[in-house]
Amino acid sequence: MTTSSARAAWLTLLRRFHFYIGLFIGPFIFVAALSGTLYVATPQLENAVYASALYSDAQGEAQPLARQVAAAQEATGETLRLYAIRPASEPGETTRVMFADPTLGASETRGIFIDPVTLAVKGDMTVYGTSGILPLRQRIDYLHRSLLLGDAGRVYSELAASWMWVAASGGIALWWLTRPKRPQRPAKANAFVKTRRLHITLGWLLLAGLLLFSATGLTWSQWAGANVDKLRAAMGWLTPQVSTALAAGETAFADPHAEHHMHHTSAMMSPKTDASRIDAVLEAARRAGIDAAKVEIRPPREAQQAWTVTEVDRRWPTQVDAVAIDAAHLQVVDEARFADFPLMAKLTRWGVDFHMGVLFGLPNQLALIAFGIGLCFAIVMGYRLWWLRRPAGAQVSPTATLSEAWLSLGGAGRATTLLIALLLGFALPVMGVSLLLFFIVDIVRWQGQKRRLASSNG
Repeated sequence: MTTSSARAAWLTLLRRFHFYIGLFIGPFIFVAALSGTLYVATPQLENAVYASALYSDAQGEAQPLARQVAAAQEATGETLRLYAIRPASEPGETTRVMFADPTLGASETRGIFIDPVTLAVKGDMTVYGTSGILPLRQRIDYLHRSLLLGDAGRVYSELAASWMWVAASGGIALWWLTRPKRPQRPAKANAFVKTRRLHITLGWLLLAGLLLFSATGLTWSQWAGANVDKLRAAMGWLTPQVSTALAAGETAFADPHAEHHMHHTSAMMSPKTDASRIDAVLEAARRAGIDAAKVEIRPPREAQQAWTVTEVDRRWPTQVDAVAIDAAHLQVVDEARFADFPLMAKLTRWGVDFHMGVLFGLPNQLALIAFGIGLCFAIVMGYRLWWLRRPAGAQVSPTATLSEAWLSLGGAGRATTLLIALLLGFALPVMGVSLLLFFIVDIVRWQGQKRRLASSNG
């Protein structure tokens, strides 16, 4: 095979592959981008919708946390296990007291919102995950993650995340291989040229975001996510977590996106938790350097465990420190400082928070809204390109197919692409299955086209 024919074979394969990803995976990426944009665009709306539960007009000195927790426990009938407390971070806010409720879904808790001054119950609703989102955004999150279909629906988001980086890098490679070698005089552009130019420009502008969101999305996925976790554990990239054991124990690690995994908060422990020491525990944590305004306090699940106090203000990437406090002696038994995290653990934390639109607050939101709209528009432009160049009556030569393009490669090329496909299929199972379906559809469709061409010529 000559150099020119080899290049043409690779170019044909790349072009058909990019077309198949756009045609079959594009709708899934579009829905993921649109629902993700809606998610990051609505925190202010959520604050407005639930303002009566989140805020209070009461004036005066806040009651001790222990009394606030007692008021919340009384509101639940003291039948649920105390899970966590998020004290009001500033005057005018309510304290959020969360309980493990076996009637709720995975990563969901029942939140009782207490006025710190009057101890009045201001709200009672479901709270989701470590981000603490409320029912409005929780519904949008479920739409983004699983199309409201539960575990079965998570295939869609994993499919989008698995192929997004391939579509982005393949599109850039395709442009690079087909760009003019010398500058040309600008000719009058037709609809196809204008659309292609816009599609390429958006691809370049969105490239970094596409790679980032593909990577962070895969860490949340059902099957590829498990492989990512194994890799992170093998490479020592897990996020350190405080150990709550009062006796010396092994170092624990945290999952920075645990709220998206389907681990239910246990409600099998004793429902009555003694919260009388909570104010002293928080004060001890403050003395130990927990200085963020927004913190979450978790009581021990067992008698021989410590309380934990964790910074939860994700707008500032360094304020995620945590300490474990022995409530009996008010001593720090373990700590996890962001400054001591391994580099990859820091990058994971930043990447996850950026993906969720909370890193640095409003600027992160605006950037993600612009990205999501741009990505949706780029996908629409891709479909317009196909429509403008679609074959009349679907009379396309069977040789211009994905399978024929692959067979036109040399032996080394076929072996290399097959090896890459097997490795990626093992690491990203949804990608592997969908790639196989690509070829099945390709072969079935174009074998039928061959037979039709043969019968018409005969």
